[in-house]
Amino acid sequence: MNDSTLSRRDVFKLIAAASATGAMFSDPAQAKPPKPLTREFRNSLSDPDFAHPSIPWEKPLGESELATLAVLTDLILPGDDQSPAPSTIGVPDFLNEWIGAPYQENREDYEILRGGLAWLNTHSFQLHHKPFIELTEAQQTGILDRICDPAKAAPELAQGARFFSKLRMLTLGGYYSHSATWKSLGYVGNTPIAGAYPGVPAEIIRILGLEGEI
Repeated sequence: MNDSTLSRRDVFKLIAAASATGAMFSDPAQAKPPKPLTREFRNSLSDPDFAHPSIPWEKPLGESELATLAVLTDLILPGDDQSPAPSTIGVPDFLNEWIGAPYQENREDYEILRGGLAWLNTHSFQLHHKPFIELTEAQQTGILDRICDPAKAAPELAQGARFFSKLRMLTLGGYYSHSATWKSLGYVGNTPIAGAYPGVPAEIIRILGLEGEI
C-alpha cells in the first residue's frame, strides 16, 4: 500500500479518458497506413536458407585455375580404395567458394591462392616451358617438393612455399569436412548401433590415460 489518494478505480477512469481524448482528435478516414519496411531483415550471410541453399557471393576462379587446383589437391591427398580423390568430391569448388567469401580472412586467402597459382605456372614455364597442369607427375611433384617446407625452401621460392602451405591447409579442411572421407578418419557419425552400447574402445581409453576411470 502507498499514500496515493488515487484509487484503482480512479486510475482506470484516467486511462479511459485519455483513450477517448485521442479518439476525438483522430479521424480514421485521414489515417495513413504504416510505412513499409525499408530494409530486408533476412541476412543472407548469417541466415542461410537450408531449404534452398545458395552461395550469396561470386566464385572468383576461372576454369584453368580450377583445373590446376584439381591436380594440386589430388597430389596433396591421392585417392585410393578407401578414400576418394579431392577433385572427385568437389574440393576445388570448395576452395573457389571459400576465397570468394567477403570476410577479411577469406580475402587474404584469395590473394595467397590466386597469386600462388599464377606464380606456380610462371615457375613451371621457367623450368619446363609448360603450364603446371601439362607437366608430368614427376615434374609436378619435383616442383612441390621444393616448396612443401617453408623452412627449407630457397628464398626465391618463398611465395610458392607460402602458397602451398595455405593450399594444403585449406585442402585438408575441405576434404575432411566431406562425409565421403569420414570413414578414413574412423568417424562413425550418426550411425545406429545394434544392441547395447559397447562403451568407449579400450584403445581410446589407453591413449587418453583413463584406465580404471571409465
